[in-house]
Amino acid sequence: MGRKAKVEFDESPPDDFDPSDPYKDPVAFFEMREHLVREKLIDIEAAKILREKLKWCYRIEGVNHLQKCKDLVRQYLESTRGIGWGKDSRPPIFHAPKLEAESD
Repeated sequence: MGRKAKVEFDESPPDDFDPSDPYKDPVAFFEMREHLVREKLIDIEAAKILREKLKWCYRIEGVNHLQKCKDLVRQYLESTRGIGWGKDSRPPIFHAPKLEAESD
């Protein structure tokens, strides 16, 4: 019987990423982007799990679902705030307007 090694993942954002100048270090920029996408996917999956729990609560409780599932509905609505792939949920440094070079 072999040992099962526990795999550790680095889930933190890159240390050398500079939000004031994101393009200074391309490797840190892409690592930060991957980190944000990973966190976004985790939030989306957590909302999906809560949605499935909410479906079961509605089915089980029947006509009493308004009282019995109220806390689960609040959790689900709170988990869906700010997730998605729209521009509004990304950090402003990634979709700020481009600075145009001033002409003399």
